[in-house]
Amino acid sequence: MHEPAESDNFEHLISHQLNRPTLKSDKKKSMEEGKKKGEVYSHSDTSKVNLTDDEWKKILPPEVYNIAREKGTEWAFTGKYWNSNEKGTYYCAACGHPLFVSNAKFESSCGWPSFFEPVAKASVIYAPDNSHGMHRTEVLCGRCRSHLGHVFDDGPPPTGLRYCINSVILDFEQATEADKQYSEKGKEKE
Repeated sequence: MHEPAESDNFEHLISHQLNRPTLKSDKKKSMEEGKKKGEVYSHSDTSKVNLTDDEWKKILPPEVYNIAREKGTEWAFTGKYWNSNEKGTYYCAACGHPLFVSNAKFESSCGWPSFFEPVAKASVIYAPDNSHGMHRTEVLCGRCRSHLGHVFDDGPPPTGLRYCINSVILDFEQATEADKQYSEKGKEKE
């Protein structure tokens, strides 16, 4: 009997979050993306990425490097996803790791994309951030430890959390029309 690899389980989890089956073409597309963005970029590989800042600097565009490795913050209301209502999945722009799905995105009026939960527990990790005279919780990519933003406890149900994430560190893959219809049918049954 075939034992599913960890990446197979993770892909299934993402597909479940999107309410759609995993497609073989997803793996092929992810491999093609990885070749375009650097050897570490993958939507399906869950192995940890440990690169030096110099190695990251060689493969990331300057604006992504600033957020991901230097813990920068884009200006509010300027990112391309802060008010997007498109259906799909948000990935780490540094390594391609799945982070959030649009079903968990909400309008928070803060000027950055806001989500009430990640796609899976392993999608993100947390670290205390006491910079700028504030006590906050930093959100990092669970695969490559890139800075994504912060999480606050003023979000909507069901979690009460608000993941406030920089658009620059997100790659978005729009759901296909079939995915959108499948997702809407699932909502009608709830």
